[in-house]
Amino acid sequence: MIHYKKITKIGLLFLVIAVVTGCTKLKGKLNSSVSTDQAAAAIGPQGTQFILNGAYADLTFLAGQDQLFSLEENTSDESLVPTRGGDWDDNGVWRVLHNHTWDANHGQILAVFNNLNKLNFDATNVLGYKPTPAQEAQAKALRAFSLYYLLDLYGQFPIRNPGDNLLLAPEVKSGADGIAFIISELTAAIPNLPDASGSNANVVNKDVGNVLLMKCYLQKGTFANRAAPTFDPADMAQVVSIGNAIISSGTYSYSANYFDNFSPNNHSSKEAIFLYPNTGGVGASHAGTEARWNMTLHYNSWDKLAPNAGWNGFSTISDFYNSFGAVTATSASNRVGGFFTGVGAKNNADTSIDTRLGGRVTSNITSTNTSGIRPGFLIGQQYDENGVAEKDRKGNPLAFDPAITADMKEQGTNLELTGIRIIKYAPDYNFYGGPANNDLMIFRYPDVVLMVAEAKMRINAADPTALTMVNDLRAARGAAPLASMTLVNAANIHDPNTLLSERGREFYWESFRRTDLERFGVFNTIWQYKPADDPKYLLFPIPSQALAANPNLKQNPGY
Repeated sequence: MIHYKKITKIGLLFLVIAVVTGCTKLKGKLNSSVSTDQAAAAIGPQGTQFILNGAYADLTFLAGQDQLFSLEENTSDESLVPTRGGDWDDNGVWRVLHNHTWDANHGQILAVFNNLNKLNFDATNVLGYKPTPAQEAQAKALRAFSLYYLLDLYGQFPIRNPGDNLLLAPEVKSGADGIAFIISELTAAIPNLPDASGSNANVVNKDVGNVLLMKCYLQKGTFANRAAPTFDPADMAQVVSIGNAIISSGTYSYSANYFDNFSPNNHSSKEAIFLYPNTGGVGASHAGTEARWNMTLHYNSWDKLAPNAGWNGFSTISDFYNSFGAVTATSASNRVGGFFTGVGAKNNADTSIDTRLGGRVTSNITSTNTSGIRPGFLIGQQYDENGVAEKDRKGNPLAFDPAITADMKEQGTNLELTGIRIIKYAPDYNFYGGPANNDLMIFRYPDVVLMVAEAKMRINAADPTALTMVNDLRAARGAAPLASMTLVNAANIHDPNTLLSERGREFYWESFRRTDLERFGVFNTIWQYKPADDPKYLLFPIPSQALAANPNLKQNPGY
């Protein structure tokens, strides 16, 4: 029988060549087998680290516009991708996500399932090569990260450990059993993870493990019963205890400017708990963060530097935009073209910038080169870096219109202009000729704060310390304090005086929204451009290829 403890010599050869200097020989004939212990001895700790680095590299899929971001955001009220003539049609794959009408053959659902399982099995592979305690802990935490998202999105995950018979299909865990396994793995791994220093956010350190553990406890009752999530006070107490330890450590603090967390220099952000580096040079880590602005900017938004670099697709809905609060008459009359334009002469005179929610709506900072594009929401007439009004490809004024056609199929003179655009990551125009320098944020400090506030409110809805925590964050963002706050308003998910809306304002387009909507019990409510819904969409289907490969996987109800 074939076991993890044995691998073919031909398969091992490529690994050894990559990580060993050539002084070690593994005796045996072609296609004979050697134990994993022999392989581990051959490659040594450096080789094991090489395999671990490969698992870290799997995280690059988080940046893709058609990967986890799409399943978390395009299925929510924060993002949609209208078809613009022939652009962005792709047989309707984007529209069905926002409409909640996808099926088991959706390509993005398959791609995310495969990429999460690649991380799952690549991290597991590290465990078979005599890792150090720190390497083993990081591998287990990376695996837990993949299993958490598999459980979140698909309701189940396959798991295999070194020594398992490879001729047998991997075991599958789901629901309460699945989340209990992830919690046990994290609890065992965290003591051996590197200490969090504030400068090692690019590795799975203790705080990364603890943030993921907080998420597990917070989501535990949702994973057990998505139709009616529950919140055990003991689980919520764990969230509060773990989160308070991170808060009191003094390692993190709020950035003076919200968008500094997403700038080309965001590797130094004091809010960064876990990020994937996006740097240039030989052997550099390339997260592909530039997709975050390519996917939303118009084709002409920065054509002087890179013709048609903007892809003119991703937008947000006006109801979500309005959850940031009412526009004041002063800011509305003084701003130029809404949220955002260049910083040429016309815009330098615009000192008021809409302050509906402080720095989280739009920013004074601009991108590092000559674009002048401010991060934030892009609405109305757009201008170039010299203050000249821009045009679309048909010669119409490039003025983004919040109104999107009901069926999300744009035609006519307005087809390139509909939809509010979002610039979360300040464009780094140096990335042509090399990757952008904006690191991909995965976990940020405010998530810890808002998870603690949420857990407190789920124990006691009137807990005044939860409101204080939220208002402290709002003060850091330049926003007025809330007089009162509820967890959610099921009749109006965009009610600005709820914790759900606060999470939306803080974490929009950071791949959390679908998960939040489910936990707050409102994922199946109706919002703009989603006229109906079905409870089956609380889970994605298991791809047919996966069902064929592993009979232990079961198709989710309704598919």
